[in-house]
Amino acid sequence: MQSLPPIGEREGLSILEVAESIELDKMHPVCLPRTRLVVIHNPTAGGRRRHRFEATLKVLRNEGCTVEVMPTTAPGDAEKLARQAIHSKPDAVVVAGGDGTINEAINGLAGSTCPLAVIPMGTANVLASELSLPLSPRMIARNIVQGLARPVCLGRANGRYFTIMVGSGFDAHVVAGVNLKIKRLIGKGAYVLETLKQLLRGSLVRYQVTVDGIPYQAASVVVANAHYYGGRYVLAPDARIDEALFHVCLFVRSGRWSAARYVLAMLTGTITRLHDYRIVTGKQVEISGVEGDPVQGDGDVLTQLPVQVEMIPDVILLVGSSELDR
Repeated sequence: MQSLPPIGEREGLSILEVAESIELDKMHPVCLPRTRLVVIHNPTAGGRRRHRFEATLKVLRNEGCTVEVMPTTAPGDAEKLARQAIHSKPDAVVVAGGDGTINEAINGLAGSTCPLAVIPMGTANVLASELSLPLSPRMIARNIVQGLARPVCLGRANGRYFTIMVGSGFDAHVVAGVNLKIKRLIGKGAYVLETLKQLLRGSLVRYQVTVDGIPYQAASVVVANAHYYGGRYVLAPDARIDEALFHVCLFVRSGRWSAARYVLAMLTGTITRLHDYRIVTGKQVEISGVEGDPVQGDGDVLTQLPVQVEMIPDVILLVGSSELDR
């Protein structure tokens, strides 16, 4: 039977057609391995995880892969480099960085048929958890070369794509307030410090949220495209990245004590039991409140209020484990 061309050379095919060809590749192992790789590397991510990056590249090269490393030097570089990488027709673009770097690369690759794989290097690595990615260099390399690439759904907020979630209110102010120098030194601890700062500050701001035309009000809102949040915490247990449906998490009550209660419930895995926390589903979300308030997406400030959020199905191929469903 005639073999299929490498993934990077399947021009003229839709993402779904490429996904179908990937399923065929599993029956023809000679076609499946991704051996021509472009790696977009954020040198400031995961300083203590630098060994994981270098060891993974060593395994890939020992396995015969051609690896071109493209380091980022400034915010926005990963998006530009991803767009640039498409022209060289690699079998996959690999992002070595955190969720913010991955978000930039996805904004560069969205709509193309080039798969995106990940070497987890960030503070929270939420997407890596969602995709059930391994953490050992040998298994990461094996997943990059042989892992199943499948179309997933992205959200789009004021024109910017996101994979995991966007949020307005408490968590957006935490993300916007985190000191990047402290983050590089203590990682997740920087978010803990900023969370405490925001709790002490308190807020009585309310947000107007419309989900598929139905209005709601909340003190904070997270539009979840996946069920993990901030690492391996869960806000939306039934949300899945390969299903074209947002799970909109509404934190109804305002004030510092309510915010503290929400944080504690999230940390203990009991948030869905709270009577003033609710989840509604939909594909179109509008959020308004204080004009210019930050909107965080995938752990970085993505845009500002007001924001329109829409579901875009099957817009990119992500390399994950053999199963996304848990």
